Amino acid sequence: MTDTALVVGASGIVGNNLARHLHSQGWEVHGLARRPAAIDGVKPVVADLLDPASLQQALADLRPSHVFVSSWLRQNTEAENIKVNSAMVRNLLDALSPGKSVKHVALVTGLKHYLGPFESYGKGVLPATPFREEQPRLDVDNFYYAQEDEVFAAARRDGFGWSVHRPHTIIGYAVGNAMNMGVTLAVYATICRETGRPFVFPGSATQWNGLTDMTDARLLARHLSWAATTEVARNEAFNVVNGDVFRWSWMWPRIADWFGLKAAPFPGEILPLEKQLVDAGPIWADIARRHGLVETDLNVVTSAWHTDADLGRPIEVVTDMGKSRKLGFLDYQCTDDSFFDLFARLRAEKIIP
Repeated sequence: MTDTALVVGASGIVGNNLARHLHSQGWEVHGLARRPAAIDGVKPVVADLLDPASLQQALADLRPSHVFVSSWLRQNTEAENIKVNSAMVRNLLDALSPGKSVKHVALVTGLKHYLGPFESYGKGVLPATPFREEQPRLDVDNFYYAQEDEVFAAARRDGFGWSVHRPHTIIGYAVGNAMNMGVTLAVYATICRETGRPFVFPGSATQWNGLTDMTDARLLARHLSWAATTEVARNEAFNVVNGDVFRWSWMWPRIADWFGLKAAPFPGEILPLEKQLVDAGPIWADIARRHGLVETDLNVVTSAWHTDADLGRPIEVVTDMGKSRKLGFLDYQCTDDSFFDLFARLRAEKIIP
């Protein structure tokens, strides 16, 4: 019997790659979003997670065996993040509850589980790295915790299994996504190449010199599928990273070289992309028109604020994946190849020249 997946947030960086992977593995895949992207083999479901009536109508005849939740909406404060994003998960699982079809719910969160929310990101007393799943929650409000609690409550009510997946910064193909370092850096490098601006690392000395890791969206998709269908992974939380570590002082010149640039020396201070690109809207629009690109709006193809948050962190961040390895998930991905694969696809899809 074919497994039926409901991918919530199918137009985003996680959901898009997951839906494609599940379809390639023979799943019946439904992709839910307010404005679903066209994905080969994926049946679109149009619904608003904050509108219970629209959810009930959209899901009335759908009986998914597996639900993958990778959707959130950024709010001005963490209190608002908690209110809105927990309601989204609760509304979804309430709408699916009468069908009694769900066997497993997978929730994608991230390393802000350990680092804290945006309002207190990387500040205060933080757990030691590498981050491990058994480390307790921070004593701060965090919408990731609220989302988890909604999944746990619904699992107790309806009897399904669950998994929580905590990736680091995700590299993957998506356009218009709120957290997309790979596309942001590709656009920044293109602007530097086209204008002669220096390709300057925008982050902190700690990130430049320290160790870090990242998560390929394709590896995350395989991890989600594995945990959802592997009994020993039932009711567990997992970190998910590529498996290699690197320093940005090594990675930055490699990215520059891919674009035919020479990396500028590290400036010794944080130079946020939001400031570097503040005047770049018309520049990108001109580049896009000259090269026949599909998107002329810089704000659609970049998420400078999120890239600045990651690259500006004052602490070294590395992530342990021993739990997944012990239970049988052994996939590995070189992070520089993750970037290069993404850049090649962005070029093929006419996102960058």
